Amino acid sequence: MNDQIRLSPIRVVDQNGTMLGVIPTSEAMRTAMDAGLDLVEVAPNERPPVCRIMDYGKFKYEQKRKAANSAKQHQVQLKEIRLRPKTGEHDIDFKVKQAREFLVHKDKVKFNVQFKGRENAHHDRGREMLATIIEQLQDVSKVEKTPSMEGGRNMTAVLSPKA
Repeated sequence: MNDQIRLSPIRVVDQNGTMLGVIPTSEAMRTAMDAGLDLVEVAPNERPPVCRIMDYGKFKYEQKRKAANSAKQHQVQLKEIRLRPKTGEHDIDFKVKQAREFLVHKDKVKFNVQFKGRENAHHDRGREMLATIIEQLQDVSKVEKTPSMEGGRNMTAVLSPKA
């Protein structure tokens, strides 16, 4: 930037994006000073190096704002909610309320009904539970994966937030 540019001549682009051509560094510095801006090296590895006349403080501010904006984007997570076929009605309502919060915050929710021992004979009970849960959450979600058995002991369904 400015006096730190040692090579001469350099290729210069003005503040409007117009190519001024290959000129001596001292002349480019004078042009930048007359405009009240800085001479910034943008492509140091080129021959001759490419420099641009710009407001360096404003440029750094814009970069910082863009970086902060991209950092604010939400990373979608897959939240898992575990149930059993014997899970009570109130407990299911509480889990649905929890899932609704996850979906409102743009996270996916995986419902997992786990069967043990004699419960394996009642897969229909798990399927009914998942069907009612999906029905209760249909206003804020869409079904990404319908209820199905995985690994013989687990029945899963995945809901994603509505766009």
